[in-house]
Amino acid sequence: MATYKDRLSRYIHQLFAQENGALKRARRESPERGLPPINVSAEEGRFLQFLARASGGRKALEIGTLGGYSGIWIARGLLPEGRMITLEVDPLHAQVARDHFAAAGVAEKVQVLVGNAHDLLRGLSGEAPFDFVFIDAEKVGYQIYYDWAMTYLKAGGILAAHNAFRGGRVVDESADEESTRAIREFNRRVAGDERVISTIFPAGDGTLIAVKQA
Repeated sequence: MATYKDRLSRYIHQLFAQENGALKRARRESPERGLPPINVSAEEGRFLQFLARASGGRKALEIGTLGGYSGIWIARGLLPEGRMITLEVDPLHAQVARDHFAAAGVAEKVQVLVGNAHDLLRGLSGEAPFDFVFIDAEKVGYQIYYDWAMTYLKAGGILAAHNAFRGGRVVDESADEESTRAIREFNRRVAGDERVISTIFPAGDGTLIAVKQA
């Protein structure tokens, strides 16, 4: 029987994922500056930091920057010479994120590109291979992003995709909105993809993780 509950989530947060001032600022200021309050939790952020380092820690790609909160965690998981490219469609979000990256002391590691991610990705093949890819953008695009990542991740590279649970709606067959259907299909596809070893990390809203096999 599963025992993971909010109390254990708080335990992990307090023990492993305490936020410093820059992370607290990014989480607090993003809504104050007009961004939706939908960034990952601290527990999920720490997991992204862990994955970034476990992947090799040299080159990461984030699809969906928002206010930079998750990006700070990822950047802090990179090696000293590591760098991250993050893609954001909204110029306001991108500027807020740049401010938060600077406050966190990771701005030199991070390149923020503004525009439609599908268009931007076409120009990033020359940056490959990537060690780590994090997807947290529009849900109907996840399968397209996954296809791109499977081409440009290194063997042994790690992909993570947020909102794998869609607030629990993925297991509610009556939940039929397009974004939930898209995530349900995405989860099913990755689970059956023999090119990867995959599962879902169940904290927060669930993060699908996949390791690309050689």
